Amino acid sequence: MERIVFFGTFLWLCSCEVNGFQYVFVRHGKDLHLDIGRSVVLDKKTDLIWKFNKTNNVAKCAFNNDPVVFDKYEGRAELFRQNYSLLLKNVQHSDSGDYTAFMVSNEDQKVAEYKVIVQDPVSPVNLTVDSVSGSSESCVLAVTCSTVDSSIHHSFRCDDKNCSQVKERTFKPTNYSSSFIVYLQQDFILCNHSNQVSWEYNKIKFDCKAITVHSRATLIQISTSVGLFLLSVFIALCIVTKCKSQSVFKQQQQ
Repeated sequence: MERIVFFGTFLWLCSCEVNGFQYVFVRHGKDLHLDIGRSVVLDKKTDLIWKFNKTNNVAKCAFNNDPVVFDKYEGRAELFRQNYSLLLKNVQHSDSGDYTAFMVSNEDQKVAEYKVIVQDPVSPVNLTVDSVSGSSESCVLAVTCSTVDSSIHHSFRCDDKNCSQVKERTFKPTNYSSSFIVYLQQDFILCNHSNQVSWEYNKIKFDCKAITVHSRATLIQISTSVGLFLLSVFIALCIVTKCKSQSVFKQQQQ
C-alpha cells in the first residue's frame, strides 16, 4: 500500500528535458518558478531580460537597479535579483509557451530556455464491478473504470491467490494528454488516471467469495423489493375491484 501512495504523490510542477529543451508542466492556477541554472554577472552595459514566446517582455534587471516587471505582467510576475529567477503567479492556460532569459549587451546571449505547459488536474475515476461468474474459489470479474470522457472495460480471472487479465475493451478514446489504465497490484485491481501534475485512482480488492456473496445478497434484496411491490399492486387491485363490486351491488338493490 505504501508503494501506491508513493507513486500517487504528484507535485503540482514537474519538469523534464527532451531533445535539449527543458519542459515544465505546471498545474493550472499554481505558481511557476523558473531558474537561470548558471552564473550570470551583469555590468553597466549588460542587462538580463525574460521573454515569453520570443516577443513579449516579462521582466528585466539592469546593473545596480531593482528588477522591473512590464505592464502586462505587473502584479503577476516577480524577478529575483539574487539569482535572476522568474516567478509567475496563478498561471493560466494562456501562459503555456516558451520562456527565455537573455543577457542583453552588444549581442544577446541566451542563458535559460523553458517550454511551459499548463495542465488541468485529471478527473476522478469510478471503478465498478459489472458482473461476477464462477465460484467462491475461482471467478471472472468484469469491471469498468470510467472518467468524464473515457471508460475501459476489463475482465479478470481470479482465485484466492492472484488474478490475471482476460480481456480489455475501451469504450471511448482516452485523452492522450493523460494516462488512463487498469492494472493489478498485489491483491487489488486498480484504475489510474494521471498526468504530469495530478493523479486520481480507485481500487477494488479481489475476493471471489466476498464479491460473489455481495452480488447474491444484492440480487436477493432486489428480488424481495420487486416481490413486495408486485404484492402491493395486487392487493390494491383487489381492494379497488371489491369496492367497485360492492358499489354495483348496492345500485342494483336500489
